[in-house]
Amino acid sequence: MAESEAGILALAEKFTHAIEEGDLEGVRACYAPDAAIWHNFDNADQTVEGNLKVLRWLVRALPERKYNILRRIAIPGGYLQQHVLSGRRPNGEAFSMPACLVVQVADGRITRLEEYLDPAQAAVLAA
Repeated sequence: MAESEAGILALAEKFTHAIEEGDLEGVRACYAPDAAIWHNFDNADQTVEGNLKVLRWLVRALPERKYNILRRIAIPGGYLQQHVLSGRRPNGEAFSMPACLVVQVADGRITRLEEYLDPAQAAVLAA
């Protein structure tokens, strides 16, 4: 059964909000159990558990987080989101990183997420 555009965009909002709030169980609930998460910088699929591990680190590295959505549209079988992740690092420094997601959705959950970002900008958080 095809997902409705409204249902897909509601899932996108729920997923983004869970990350902003550091609600990793909320993030998990948005993923299908066997979802694959791919990033342009390593060209490898990550499991849900692997992604949650990265998000736990993100919550510590960027305790104040906000996704400034530039564009979010439903596409056949999912959605496309262009955003800027911004916030403050624990030392008070401002941080921002543009990124783009291409997300596949089935049965109301994310089955595949492809994230495009500049790894040099992400590395600033690890410094």
